[in-house]
Amino acid sequence: MKTVITAIAFILTVTINAQDFTGKAIYKTSKKSTIKLGGEKEGISDKMQEEFQKRIQKMNQKTFILEFDKSSSIYKQEAEDLKSPTPQVGNNLKIISLGGSGSDDTYYKNIKENRFANKTEIMGKAFLIQDTLPKQNWELTSETKNIGVYTCYKATFSKEVENTSISIKDGETIEDKKKEVITTTAWWTPQVPVSNGPDDYQGLPGLILEINDGKKLIVCTEIVLNPTDKISLEEPTKGEIVSQEKFNQIQKEKNDELMEKMKSRNGIDLGNGINIKMGG
Repeated sequence: MKTVITAIAFILTVTINAQDFTGKAIYKTSKKSTIKLGGEKEGISDKMQEEFQKRIQKMNQKTFILEFDKSSSIYKQEAEDLKSPTPQVGNNLKIISLGGSGSDDTYYKNIKENRFANKTEIMGKAFLIQDTLPKQNWELTSETKNIGVYTCYKATFSKEVENTSISIKDGETIEDKKKEVITTTAWWTPQVPVSNGPDDYQGLPGLILEINDGKKLIVCTEIVLNPTDKISLEEPTKGEIVSQEKFNQIQKEKNDELMEKMKSRNGIDLGNGINIKMGG
């Protein structure tokens, strides 16, 4: 299988270098809810619990567009998705975003130079994350399946991550950290000769059409190769420049601040045993 993949990779390299190749791929994403709302005492009814989970699930279903050429790409959320109102579940309780996924969020990748620039924000403040592309040690297999008209090959990689569960009960913040190994499965196609994919996934001998890490599912629903409308892949430049590590640190600090503010927010009576748990 390794010999076959090597041959495919060589053919794709020749193909890519032989033409001015561009394309656009549409991805649908969904994610399992990592937010739980509950309390042993009065304040949150079963109906509110159910409605809360439905809103969370809907909020996690999004559409993204990947525009690419042979060595770079732009990944952004579809404009129509961003018009949806903030989910609300009775008693003035709203679902609050902790950062990212704003209307101007742009994830730029330069495959040739092994780097990315991610323009995002935390609570209204713009950041530009500039760093090297994450390394994914893919294990290639001979297993195949069709996604639309494309024949796809399966590849996987595993990594250890640390998940933090934060709960607030009776005014006290409890943080629980657990490590786990997550295996990500990708399906890529040699019929689209770019070593790219949705979000921060790349590094396979063809375009990635599906990603599943057990919590998040990303599936390609449409591909347009060499579209009539010219594709412009401009690298974002606005925002405070930080590394990925620094951004993660800032995000954690802001999340901690938000949790403190939520203790006194109207509609969330944390003193009555109501708690919010966030993980993943």
